[in-house]
Amino acid sequence: MMTTEFYQHLPVLETERLILRPLQTGDLDDLFEYTQDEETARYVTWNANQTVEQAEQFLNYVLSNYEQGKEAPWAIVWKETGKMIGTIDFIHLLLDDTKQAELGYAISRQFWGKGIVTEAVACVMAFGFEELRLERIQARCMEGNVGSARVMEKVGMTYEGTLRRLIFIKEAFHDVKMYSMLREEYTVLRQGSAQQTEQHQ
Repeated sequence: MMTTEFYQHLPVLETERLILRPLQTGDLDDLFEYTQDEETARYVTWNANQTVEQAEQFLNYVLSNYEQGKEAPWAIVWKETGKMIGTIDFIHLLLDDTKQAELGYAISRQFWGKGIVTEAVACVMAFGFEELRLERIQARCMEGNVGSARVMEKVGMTYEGTLRRLIFIKEAFHDVKMYSMLREEYTVLRQGSAQQTEQHQ
């Protein structure tokens, strides 16, 4: 599969509590609701949206990327209500011989602390290793973003180190923590989970 084809036909994924699907025009109100929150935007590269028009610009950008086969996210949808509560994506995806990807995600502050991001990340990682046959998946977070670092640790990623002053955003340089998982590590983790499930049946 080519990267262009993947983004043009972004698959719908499902977990116990979530549906991961392409964004739609009807997501605008939900998108604006959480992207206007300064705390939600604190540790991400984008600034909080001040107007609905700003959120709409982002939404149109994403929809255009789907059409062109460029990098674009899944909407994280809360099954119980059908509400879009965040996004998750392969912000970098190499489907050639490199077989690597980097994960990015953001979620409404109303849904923090419920294990939702961990659930979404685990789902996308499983898809990446099992369906896209990736060799490595990595994710990064700014120093101080304890919640995001905890997500990476909970899904079994390995902390590789801190890249000092790696990015300049919001008028400051930031240290960035790097985490990753390799294919063989995912296989071992999956086998261990399967054994635990069998023992409790």
